[in-house]
Amino acid sequence: PVVRITEEASRFAAENVMAEQKLRQTIRSRDEIGMLAESIDTMEERIHHYVEDLKVITAERERISTELSLAARIQNNMLPTIFPAFPERTEFDIYASMTPAKEVGGDFYDFFMVDRDHLCILIADVSGKGIPAALFMMASKIILKNNAMMGKSPATVLEHTNYAICASNEEEMFVTVWLGVLEISTGKLTAANAGHEYPALKTGDGKFELYKDKHGFVVGGLPGMKYKEYEIQMEKGSTIFVYTDGLSEASDEAEQMFGTDRILTALKNDSEASPEGLLSNMKASVAAFVKDAEQFDDLTMLALTYYGAGAPREEKKKEVNEEVSEENGEGEDPS
Repeated sequence: PVVRITEEASRFAAENVMAEQKLRQTIRSRDEIGMLAESIDTMEERIHHYVEDLKVITAERERISTELSLAARIQNNMLPTIFPAFPERTEFDIYASMTPAKEVGGDFYDFFMVDRDHLCILIADVSGKGIPAALFMMASKIILKNNAMMGKSPATVLEHTNYAICASNEEEMFVTVWLGVLEISTGKLTAANAGHEYPALKTGDGKFELYKDKHGFVVGGLPGMKYKEYEIQMEKGSTIFVYTDGLSEASDEAEQMFGTDRILTALKNDSEASPEGLLSNMKASVAAFVKDAEQFDDLTMLALTYYGAGAPREEKKKEVNEEVSEENGEGEDPS
């Protein structure tokens, strides 16, 4: 009996297949040997069931992973990711990026031409994380764009979006939104803020500062909310930088946050960089700050530089940089 028990234990360890005949069917003694045989049979049954359950769980995880990967691709395809976005337009340059903390995220950005003279830009941050936030994000993005494409003012877009979301929001989710419409021919930027982060603005003097606009309530929080809008006159070379709290709240291993002061420092390090360059510099600054700390929130940024109308983009950049240098007293003859 001891030999048979030993052989069966070795066989099961090698094959992980249940025996056709149980040990208890051939070893019928009721002493310690019989108890050992019965224990081996029970162990095999439990291990076998565990392995089968593990196979099912693994298959389910692989299915979920595949679906999450597909959801991430769908979400990414909903965001404009081809740059330069408007190569035929020389009056402005724009660049944006979104890095989710999980496979899918709740942040989003968008920019699109309402008509030939008006560009809409927006950035938003949905409450929560993961799949629920991603679904809410896609619905919010569609509602915002549909309203903006009708030529409504930024405040009206937020009000009508808030109404639509509150009408069927049983999960009580919400989204913060900054939305602006640039009149390209004049540089007038009309914007409204629904509980979102302050934008950073670089004017003609070449310095970035926070633009502390008045916040309205978050979209989806309460029905019937009203929003106020304001105007910014974008001069030649002006840049606006908007972001989600995943940037300002990015934390290092000591749980210190990146904060708005570091955001401004990173922007000022190369304030004449293109929108793409500004975002690249910002990502590098965040990476150097957080180092190996885990990313807990989505990181989304958008930058828009206004060059004015008339000259090709490269000439416009050179012209703007020369004007800024002259204003700062650079390149002048000391005599």
